[in-house]
Amino acid sequence: MIQQLLSEAGSSGFDSKPVSVDPRGAEVSADLGNLRTPETYVGYGQTDNFASPGGSAWNKHHVYVQPAQLSLNHWALAGDWTVGKEVIALNQPAGRVAFRFHSRDLNLVMGPATRGASLRFRVSIDGQPPDAAHGADADFEGNGTIVEPRLYQLIRQPDPIVDRRFEIEFIDPGAEAYDFTFG
Repeated sequence: MIQQLLSEAGSSGFDSKPVSVDPRGAEVSADLGNLRTPETYVGYGQTDNFASPGGSAWNKHHVYVQPAQLSLNHWALAGDWTVGKEVIALNQPAGRVAFRFHSRDLNLVMGPATRGASLRFRVSIDGQPPDAAHGADADFEGNGTIVEPRLYQLIRQPDPIVDRRFEIEFIDPGAEAYDFTFG
């Protein structure tokens, strides 16, 4: 059916054989049996469970600290951030975001504030490099680069799936983050 429509539209040179779907990275279906952490927006307009002491200061530079412990499904900032209605923006190098989660995958929608910028980050899980638990957008040591606004898969942990503390450190300033998703 699709091939007929493409042919009628003037397309040619495509293979008419069925293709197999092989999802990779964030395209793989969620592990619903281990999903205990909900999608979490980080802008003040829709966020839940923000745990940095003193709460958030809206629409202005503010230096945040993380609590020593995070409860499940709570998150916190460290460093100089501006918390907007839909986005958090890092103002100085070495800002961090921590999240206590329970799922196989941890993804973060983020991007550079300046189009064309390339920003380095490093992720950890329970204070260690992710090693085999790294996602498609981070290496075994947890290193990665933000190059455009999109969803970045940062953690894909192997079994057993248990509560974990995730942390991302943005080495360069200028990162923006919008939303954590889990799978």
